[in-house]
Amino acid sequence: LGGNVLKETILVVDDEKEITDLLEVYLSIEGYRVLKCYSGKEAMEAINKEGEGLDLAVLDIMLPDLSGFDLCCRIREQYTFPIIMLTARGEDVDKINGLSLGADDYVTKPFNPLELMARVKAQLRRVQRYSNPQNAEEEKDEIDLGGLQINRATHECFLYGKKIMLTPIEFKILWLLCENQGQVVSSEKIFEQVWQEKYLDCNNTVMVHIRRLREKLGEPPRKPRWIKTMWGVGYKIEKN
Repeated sequence: LGGNVLKETILVVDDEKEITDLLEVYLSIEGYRVLKCYSGKEAMEAINKEGEGLDLAVLDIMLPDLSGFDLCCRIREQYTFPIIMLTARGEDVDKINGLSLGADDYVTKPFNPLELMARVKAQLRRVQRYSNPQNAEEEKDEIDLGGLQINRATHECFLYGKKIMLTPIEFKILWLLCENQGQVVSSEKIFEQVWQEKYLDCNNTVMVHIRRLREKLGEPPRKPRWIKTMWGVGYKIEKN
């Protein structure tokens, strides 16, 4: 036991004790440190105490006080660690709301704990990969589009000198577009490269994250300056 080193710290927020206990068991077996909360208030106290020490949060949407959506918003005001939402209904509107508020993924209840574990690991892998890009030998780590700078090595983005806080997913999408500046990148390619999953028709995930990115870049909805929509094809970004 003395040689075991705890991995990342994961916040689990759900008012159903059976679910938080179940997730604690599965996450602990994988070596993660787990913080359990049963309300939005408890979760905010844990977040304020742990701060940058948190590596990922699993949030139930239906909480007794603050909703998971409210909690997601508050987290995104300060932190960029991945957020996975738990939704009981499986309705697209819940998923879209969660993603548009800055969540990175969602799982519908009832869920298979092993599926959730796989999604947790996938999100944490993305964070590690963006923080420590080992495979960027000859590739450049910084792209400057004249007012918009993005650096893969430091995982930072600046718009006219002002730092823009991006989640790992948002960063990966923006990097992919900047890397292919002037070229149209399809929603399918974005989804499959960023999420590493097969793209399905009628998938709004990319669109919602693009909308969130535009908001962070202060883009006017009708005439975006940076990320352009090429209807029926995909998205592209050009140097200004």
